[in-house]
Amino acid sequence: MKTCLLTISFCFCLFAFAQTQPKDSSLPYLKNLQIPPFKLIQSVNQTDTVWVTNNNLQKGKASIIIYFSPDCGHCQFEAKELVKAKDSLNNANIIWVSYHPVEEILAFYEKYHLKELTNCIAGRDPKYFIPAFFRVEFTPFIAVYNAQGVFIKEFREGAKATELISLIQ
Repeated sequence: MKTCLLTISFCFCLFAFAQTQPKDSSLPYLKNLQIPPFKLIQSVNQTDTVWVTNNNLQKGKASIIIYFSPDCGHCQFEAKELVKAKDSLNNANIIWVSYHPVEEILAFYEKYHLKELTNCIAGRDPKYFIPAFFRVEFTPFIAVYNAQGVFIKEFREGAKATELISLIQ
């Protein structure tokens, strides 16, 4: 009986310790807290594309980077929720990033009415920079930066619109 209790206590302590481990400071986005120097291909329409970088973001606004997959149900839900909260997200740059073909990204952008979000762009990351920089494991992955371009918080499996709004106010 004592052995069982000791084993359970040991496992509980290990679990508790694992939950309080600090984040790995060697991760790129924790080494450099500024918005990463991304370069995306953005579809302007069905035939034209342009390059968009972090330098194209509107200065003095918070930024929300969302790494997504157009066929991901959670990403689709995230898009719908953010569009519903569009009035509260006007003071942020919203950057939707995917590795999928530009045509699929444009279709997602149009289907989920992302143009209703002020300062919203959606583009393809052809060099897979964003998922490598943030070590993305699941979509949607969200990183939030304040108006000075400094990292605030990550959401590894999406976020509620209210959580994002509270961070960018």
